[in-house]
Amino acid sequence: MKKITLILLGLFLMVACKSEKKDAKTADIPQEEVKKETKKYPEKLQKVFDAHGGIDNWNAAQTLIYEMVKPKQTEKHITDLHSRKTRLEGENFTIGYDGKDVWLAQKDTTAFKGNARFYHNLYFYFYAMPFVLGDDGITYDEVESLSFEDVQYPGYKISYGDGVGDSPEDNYFIYYNPENYQMEWLGYTVTYFNGAPSTKISYIRYSDWQKVNGVVLPKTLTWYKSEDNKVTEVRNSVEFINVVLTNKPMETKMYSRPEGAVIVPKG
Repeated sequence: MKKITLILLGLFLMVACKSEKKDAKTADIPQEEVKKETKKYPEKLQKVFDAHGGIDNWNAAQTLIYEMVKPKQTEKHITDLHSRKTRLEGENFTIGYDGKDVWLAQKDTTAFKGNARFYHNLYFYFYAMPFVLGDDGITYDEVESLSFEDVQYPGYKISYGDGVGDSPEDNYFIYYNPENYQMEWLGYTVTYFNGAPSTKISYIRYSDWQKVNGVVLPKTLTWYKSEDNKVTEVRNSVEFINVVLTNKPMETKMYSRPEGAVIVPKG
């Protein structure tokens, strides 16, 4: 019996010793190596994110769904916020991005008018402001304030690295309310069709908001006319309804190319 007790005690001491060595090895790892690095943004842009519910809350979400009310129809847009896969459902047409290709399915060749590759994520980027300005591959530069109706809106120019998106030559300009840091204006250039940088800036006003799952998102976007890159008068508005922001992913087949759909080529 004494021998058995001694053997068991020896085994216990061996296991305890190994456990202590393992714990000591773990303790030697610097804490900063264990933590995931948090991305840094310009201080005032970080305040803009915070005013809209926080970019951490946005990054925790998986799927964004909204309906966009247009003069002749209402479109439903579904986007996976991590992979950026998309599905747009309109009258007699559906556009999708499966992570590799943009595809178009339509009842006849006249159902969708436009360039499906250009269109598949166009309104997502407008709608998901300011959070999409936290994406990787972006450079931030402070710019001259935007003046409108005797108010000066400070802002940042957003430019993209080579190979980021279909049109990295595009630039965005975000302008925020100097008192509450909510986003108020977006300026943007479009160079997708000819590939050459554009100096013409178009403007959208963000003045109507709704809170969805703790995040402040637009309810209405209002496009303005401009002259010499100065805001002039209202051009048109688009309303967004039935907005859902969830941490649940959609089934993969939601974004997959259905039978009969065509792949939209680049360029």
